[in-house]
Amino acid sequence: MFGLSALGLVHTLLGLVALVAGARCFLRDGAISTRSRAGLVFIGATVLTCVSGLGIFQRGGFNIAHALSIVALVTLVISALVERGQVLGRLSPYVATVGFSLSYFFHWIPGTTETFTRIPLGAPLFSSPEDPNLEKTVGVLFLVFLVGAAVQVWRLRQRQGCPAPAGRLA
Repeated sequence: MFGLSALGLVHTLLGLVALVAGARCFLRDGAISTRSRAGLVFIGATVLTCVSGLGIFQRGGFNIAHALSIVALVTLVISALVERGQVLGRLSPYVATVGFSLSYFFHWIPGTTETFTRIPLGAPLFSSPEDPNLEKTVGVLFLVFLVGAAVQVWRLRQRQGCPAPAGRLA
């Protein structure tokens, strides 16, 4: 289906689970956090998506998508450690919140690239990962991330003294 291998299909489904869980976190709690079940699903699915992506070499050898997987994993680990350990004191909730949001943004780069270089069938929206229109689209997604992160930081600031983003295991 859409030229995906079995690993590619599993990888895609895991990525979709992560995107839905992350969206639920944003809509319900305003942020991704290890303190919510949806946040834990997002983190787990993101880790599995990144790890499975390291085994996909459709476009040749190690490439920017593989590097992005590694950066996303590092971002998740740092965000979780900072959120749980409060290692940065009063900055911890801000760093963790922006870090988790950044890892959510990272999903959209390969997701947009792989989807719209394949769909619609026979006449994909973008000709290749290097298509200038794709680069503009990723730029717009980055602006959405920046606005969202700013709103999250502003909300945290309004709650002064809040040790972590709102979230609960529910």
